[in-house]
Amino acid sequence: MINRITSLCAFLALGIGAAQAEEIGSVDTVFKLLGPDHKIVIEAFDDPDVSNVTCYISRAKTGGIKGGLGLAEDTADAAISCQQVGPITLSERVKNRKADGEVVFRKRTSLVFKKLQVVRFYDDKRHSLVYLTYSDKVVDGSPKNALSAVPIMPWVASTAPQ
Repeated sequence: MINRITSLCAFLALGIGAAQAEEIGSVDTVFKLLGPDHKIVIEAFDDPDVSNVTCYISRAKTGGIKGGLGLAEDTADAAISCQQVGPITLSERVKNRKADGEVVFRKRTSLVFKKLQVVRFYDDKRHSLVYLTYSDKVVDGSPKNALSAVPIMPWVASTAPQ
């Protein structure tokens, strides 16, 4: 019983420490007579520990009555693209989290058991940040995943008139 309570508390705390996404837009994929349509949603978030890296995620969002009430389970389909948007300086903490990565974004995709995650890895040899997105469940996750790499380049400010 204590293990279940501990697991539930850990699950409820998932959003703490991870980035918050803002919705950029969406497109309908399936018309639903009752409730919202099925969609592909595009969201953006800034890496909470590395300034000037922005990631864009597209993900499936289930509609219908269950989807409208927040009771549906979204599919594990997602894509990611991350870009450098300014000068990047890496902390030692980020550099030291190479092999195991660090979760930088989480989004619940079902009422209780499923979530979409983005994990950041640092590739020292290629001087790049690598972002992996995947979906998992408490019992059974999905092998579907997507990857984006951001080479850390010197940033030159634009001199063009605005």
